[in-house]
Amino acid sequence: IFTPEFAFLLGNSVFIRRAYKQNYEVRAAFAAAILICLTSANSKEREAFVSHKLWFVIMSLFVLSDTHLSINDNKPMDIFGSRWAGYTEKIRANWNSVVNPDDTVVVAGDISWAMSHTGALADLSFLNALHGTKIIGRGNHDYWWTSLTKLNRFCADNELTTLRFLYNNAIETDDFIVAGSRGWYIDESNRKMPQDADYAKIVAREAIRLELSLNEAQKLRAAAKERGQDKEILVFLHFPPDFRGYVCREITAVLHKFEIRRCYFGHIHGVYDIARSYVSDGITYTLTSADFLNFVPLLIMTMTSR
Repeated sequence: IFTPEFAFLLGNSVFIRRAYKQNYEVRAAFAAAILICLTSANSKEREAFVSHKLWFVIMSLFVLSDTHLSINDNKPMDIFGSRWAGYTEKIRANWNSVVNPDDTVVVAGDISWAMSHTGALADLSFLNALHGTKIIGRGNHDYWWTSLTKLNRFCADNELTTLRFLYNNAIETDDFIVAGSRGWYIDESNRKMPQDADYAKIVAREAIRLELSLNEAQKLRAAAKERGQDKEILVFLHFPPDFRGYVCREITAVLHKFEIRRCYFGHIHGVYDIARSYVSDGITYTLTSADFLNFVPLLIMTMTSR
């Protein structure tokens, strides 16, 4: 059972991360040493080690999009498929089983069915109570979304202390810089797109917002490099910019301009027979919709080339 991935997780234990936070080579060496010790240990010793949370705390960044919470409105989601049955409790149980209090989770859009930020209080409170810090992006169904100033004030007024919002900005985590925007439909003829929507105008605006976010991300990355830390910029969108032959060129052009290697997206539902990640034009795209991930937050690993 001792795979390279498992060794990597061991190398990111609390002790090693705190002692050698940005020295990936030392962390890898520690992981190898621990792996050798565990390989020669008996089953009880291995179980005791792995269950000891002081050591076994994995990488700190996760992603899970499209939670579609409706705690007060009780909007049924199981009409979209059996996976959605009891989904709120699935999210709570699965989330807290893999995410630790010191971790961060990106929730890339379609957070709540509420129509106003005050109406979203129950849903945001639900997220706030889950383990970890949450970085929340906007989706096409987030009608409750308002300005960043109002959102931050609303969270302060309601003691939603674990929520942060990704909106024309970027956020630094232990190992990464998080950037992104909502994006938009990749196909102008998409039947689900609002009829009165100006496709070209919205896409251009979303490309600008993504560029604003990435400009801020570059500043954070430059500051990290001055501290001797090399942090990859990850992009989180709600809409897929490149999916099944359809490409939103305005968005992908921004990704290439900033040399983004990994992009995460949601929005896609009811499709479970596809690969979670795929590479297109040099960028790895990963689908993170909650139902696709069976409501388990996805751990984001540091690139092995580092």
